[in-house]
Amino acid sequence: MSAGQASRPRIGVLAVQGAVSEHEEALADVGARTSRVRTADDLQGLDGLVIPGGESTTFGLVAGESGLLDALRARIDGGLPVLGTCAGMIMLADGIAGGGPQPLVGGMDIVVRRNAWGRQVRSFEADVAVPVLGDPPMRGIFIRAPWIESAGPSVEVIAEHGGHAVAARDATRIVAAFHPELTGDRRLHRMFVDGVRERDAGQQHEEDTVVGAQ
Repeated sequence: MSAGQASRPRIGVLAVQGAVSEHEEALADVGARTSRVRTADDLQGLDGLVIPGGESTTFGLVAGESGLLDALRARIDGGLPVLGTCAGMIMLADGIAGGGPQPLVGGMDIVVRRNAWGRQVRSFEADVAVPVLGDPPMRGIFIRAPWIESAGPSVEVIAEHGGHAVAARDATRIVAAFHPELTGDRRLHRMFVDGVRERDAGQQHEEDTVVGAQ
């Protein structure tokens, strides 16, 4: 990857459902290139991935039938950085409180509760402090939102609301129960893309070191 490409990483946006164009706009605003992911082949050449909100059960079924779910698991298990919002957070969780047959991408050591604040009519907005992003708080748009019921030791909770964890990160994943793409606040997307850049720079340094030693 050239220096120019590394500074503008290519981020795929899962385009099965959800606020795809809004995520694309947010990613472009923080200097990333974007492409839409609908099939397993679309995962090739990506530096990172966004899984938007929507209906997680529907997504799991559609992706499972097409083979995309298995391809996502393989790429994410292989270290592909990913940002998941709302239903995207559910898809990245290792478990759902109360169980159920929903297929998940998994990989993040969290258990989430679907529709934690209630159905569509209970959707709301609230200011959410995210200390790692500094002041002011983010405006959180919660639409049939989940929350994080529990998180393992590899996971850092980065935001809470109403006594519940609503955003977290681990080595390669960032998740949020709310919809940052529906506001003009790009800090969460910027943190994600900056992390992708750092990862790509580290990999390039390792490759250059190997070549130089030969």
